Amino acid sequence: MKKIFLSCLVVFAAWHMQAQTVDRLENPADWVNPLMGSQSNYSLSNGNTYPAIALPWGMNFWVAQTGKMGDGWQYTYDADKIRGFKQTHQPSPWINDYGQFSILPMTGTPKIDEELRASWFSHKTEIVKPYYYSVYLADYDVTTEIAPTERAASFRFTFPQTDSSYVLIDAFDKGSYVKIYPSEKKIIGYTTRNSGGVPANFKNYFVIYFDKSFESQSIWNNKKTVEGTLECADNHVGALIHFKTKKGEKINARVASSFISFEQAELNLREIGKKDFDEVKQLAKDSWNKELNRIVAEGGTVDQTRTFYSCLYRTMLFPRKFYEVDGGGNIVHYSPYSGEVKSGYMFTDNGFWDTFRAVFPLFNLIEPTLNAHIQEGLVNAYNESGWLPEWASPGHRDCMVGSNSASIIAKAYMKGARGYDINKLYEAVLKNSNNEGPLGSVGRKGAAFYNKLGYVPYDVKINENTARTLEYAYDDYAIYQLAKLLKRPKKEVDLFARRSQNYRNVFDSETKLMRGRNQNGTFQKPFSPFKWGDAYRRKQLALYMVCFS
Repeated sequence: MKKIFLSCLVVFAAWHMQAQTVDRLENPADWVNPLMGSQSNYSLSNGNTYPAIALPWGMNFWVAQTGKMGDGWQYTYDADKIRGFKQTHQPSPWINDYGQFSILPMTGTPKIDEELRASWFSHKTEIVKPYYYSVYLADYDVTTEIAPTERAASFRFTFPQTDSSYVLIDAFDKGSYVKIYPSEKKIIGYTTRNSGGVPANFKNYFVIYFDKSFESQSIWNNKKTVEGTLECADNHVGALIHFKTKKGEKINARVASSFISFEQAELNLREIGKKDFDEVKQLAKDSWNKELNRIVAEGGTVDQTRTFYSCLYRTMLFPRKFYEVDGGGNIVHYSPYSGEVKSGYMFTDNGFWDTFRAVFPLFNLIEPTLNAHIQEGLVNAYNESGWLPEWASPGHRDCMVGSNSASIIAKAYMKGARGYDINKLYEAVLKNSNNEGPLGSVGRKGAAFYNKLGYVPYDVKINENTARTLEYAYDDYAIYQLAKLLKRPKKEVDLFARRSQNYRNVFDSETKLMRGRNQNGTFQKPFSPFKWGDAYRRKQLALYMVCFS
């Protein structure tokens, strides 16, 4: 009887904890679980997120790297080894990463190969917050802590007593460079590793300062140390720094990077300045609390509150601030389109097909200043590439369908965003609506068919034709609304009013579904509403049944 009673108490306590409501939050950042969605499964397309340790919309993120170099699934919850702590700019596993390098503390005999150096870890020793990461590396008896700024980060390593403590810097393959300055306790380097969407001169320059003198140091190239040099450029290079440490000794590192130059990377270290690790951590937490507090969630259960703020955190990671502040305090950016350093804002790592429906309308409500800066960034992207981005990472990428930049631009202006050249953006929107771009997802693939027939035909070898038609029609509605607001000529306004009704042209009254349609007006045969892809983008049929019903 006692056992039954005790079990009931446990069940009741668990139920009560979940059922109680949360009426007041002071630190929403501590309710975020960055691990949510990281139990990924490639074959099921499940999870597919990673715990980004970053500031809201920060230029650089950090992540514990469990996957192999170049693997888009760079952190998976079910993994049990960490290969390094990686600076990442990855928006999704399918788009993959660019400008990445990693840092790993170790003890004993140093290992360069990422398979050999990987250390066991347990989630029981892992602390994961948006503003702070900590984990114990069991193979090395070292704890690593990370606190981010927008373009820099503080690292704190707690070592055991040993004459063989090391920190390895891996600048990754496909073109990298490192140089060690022992007297300054400093390492510089660059990585060129990317997955596309970059100019030929792309580099991510990094600088690392330690607060303890090196016992010794070495360069490595292709997994082997190189004698007699403190500098190397090749396919895959890195550095290895040696220390002697006492039990519990903490070694700090300040890390910053730049897409512009080593000098700019040094300037970006100003975000840390003379602040110690705990100060950087607190400022990062304050930054997250400020943004997350723009929406106060009350009355939910503990789980509902955690889920809400964990999801809100995800909306505040992208698009990334792909700009820096020069020595004169001016906003500048390396152009991922032209390869030149330009003035003004630039944002990247965002697919508008994925975000125009919800994220950008949210920004219009809670982040109007940020959204105005994003619009200025779109002006710069158009000026530098001749096209509006639809999926940028960091430059144009060929992914998804539609010209949804039109929706983002129209909605922002209609909701009051100002301070940028809206007429230049309208010019860009018109160009997008009438032309195919250099990639399938830039401009409008099938634009000539769409503008002539009122739909993209099924039988002209343009995949996802019905999805494109429906996207274009919605985007034309957005252009129509913006054209009215900008008092464009009536003929132009009427044109987009008519085009906004083009979704009707792929509605099949027989099946009551949106359906692929041939050039001669007949609908595709055979037809299955459950077919993946083909006339649709994934299983978009059900979505558009709702949107256009």
